[in-house]
Amino acid sequence: MATINLTIENHKQITEENEIVILDFWAEWCGPCKMFGPVFEKVSEKHPDVVFAKCDTQQEQELGSAFRIRSIPTVMIMKQGKVVFNQSGVLPESALDDLIKQIKELNVNEIEEQAG
Repeated sequence: MATINLTIENHKQITEENEIVILDFWAEWCGPCKMFGPVFEKVSEKHPDVVFAKCDTQQEQELGSAFRIRSIPTVMIMKQGKVVFNQSGVLPESALDDLIKQIKELNVNEIEEQAG
């Protein structure tokens, strides 16, 4: 699956209507973001059952603020509309693949029950 652009107009639909959504918050001027972009794209092709969305924080400042992005690149993973992973910095391909495997196995309802 190709990555899609996350915007203020489509973010609710994308994050609420898909089981797993992986978000890449980036900017054109960011060197590490440019290094991570091809990794994000490559991993998206291996997981057609997961939605991969990119948010240009320069173009979508309001959205970056809404997601409390303080550093880029930031990878955020949502499952069933809830943030289950949030980390700044570049992830290697193997780490992103492993994260996706873990998120697919994650039971969000159990986490909520344990949190009480």
